[in-house]
Amino acid sequence: MQVVCYKVCLQTIIPNTFPLVAADDRDLRSHMTELFLIRIFGDGGSPVTQKVSSILSDMDAEILDIGHSVIHNNLSLGLLVYLPESHRATPVKLERRLGSVAEKIIISSVTSDSYEIWVQNQGAPRYVLTLLARSLKASHLSAVSDLIAGSDLKVDAIKRLSGRISRRSDFVSIKACVEFSIRGEPQKRFRENLLAVGNEFQIDVALQEDGIYRRHRRLIAFDMDSTLIATEVIDELADRFSVGEKVRAITAKAMAGELDFADSLRRRVELLKGMESIGLEQVADKIPLAEGAESLFKTLNHLGYKTAIISGGFTFFGNQLKEKLGIDYVFGNQLEIQEGRITGKLIGQIIGAEQKAEILENIAKKENISLKQTIAVGDGANDLPMLSVAGLGIAFKAKPLVRKVAKHSISNLGLDSLLYLMGIRDFEINEV
Repeated sequence: MQVVCYKVCLQTIIPNTFPLVAADDRDLRSHMTELFLIRIFGDGGSPVTQKVSSILSDMDAEILDIGHSVIHNNLSLGLLVYLPESHRATPVKLERRLGSVAEKIIISSVTSDSYEIWVQNQGAPRYVLTLLARSLKASHLSAVSDLIAGSDLKVDAIKRLSGRISRRSDFVSIKACVEFSIRGEPQKRFRENLLAVGNEFQIDVALQEDGIYRRHRRLIAFDMDSTLIATEVIDELADRFSVGEKVRAITAKAMAGELDFADSLRRRVELLKGMESIGLEQVADKIPLAEGAESLFKTLNHLGYKTAIISGGFTFFGNQLKEKLGIDYVFGNQLEIQEGRITGKLIGQIIGAEQKAEILENIAKKENISLKQTIAVGDGANDLPMLSVAGLGIAFKAKPLVRKVAKHSISNLGLDSLLYLMGIRDFEINEV
């Protein structure tokens, strides 16, 4: 179902914070007021907004704020209105004017002082919190909402980014996403607590500053092994050359940050000395893409994003992915091959952790793109510098150390869930 939610929902005017005058308070019925909070509940298929706005138009009302949503054909409409002196009324009188438009109407008067406080609070910092899961449970919503409330943050709006799921078909939801618009400054340990909730419930929760750059990303860079593809290429090569166990042990330590990446890569490549180069093509043909990779790149390419592979893996495989997915840039390490066999050496400078960050900066500069408009995605310790310089750094199905250090992580859904962090909804992806 289509959910429409304006930037500031009226439910942010909370009675305990902004005192409202009750509509049935007999002592105040005779007092004319100028500010009203109108809450309307009714049939989502009827033109309630049109009817209400027509009546308010006759009263020369000014709409100070509005929120509108429809869930399962049930409407919830809120308006904050100002009535000029010639049309001022009591909540009871205004309710009589609007009584025929919907099943239930609640009208309260708002004091001028409380309104001004509410206006001033709109200058508070704003963030977008994105909750991603295979299916959305009430326990997920409860845990995240508890953290928000416990950090003195206010929820201005919640909207669903994932699509409708039929309960009659055999189709099983593979992803669900809701986005919170929140106001206030998160406490120091807020992100750490979000990570703990994610680990407990096997969900992903990302927190981003809500600013112009979040809505205008232009360059997205990916690590390759165990990020863009669902394997480590050098481990696959080693298996074919019967040194898989030795290479895999070094790979694991390098990705966990226990070994220097450049040294670990040299040691692993040395173990491949003598392997026939035809094995590269055989491995390439069987490399599995990460879940959601093809869908993600179809969308990114359609929307005109620049994309890059910046990898400590091998350019041979990166170039194959470039052709398959339509990637703009590929940077990686190059194996030395002589007489049809791997020599156990690399050509040129090794692309390690610091080089990855530098390459991202150089691409952004070449394309005249602000680093704040970039996204970097990776899984290993050697990706952390790249993730830190990007406007949005995402640890994708990453090692514990990387998830802990990175500001954002996705561990339970596919690569295409990255689009949710960019505010793109399922029905928009389906159009592509």
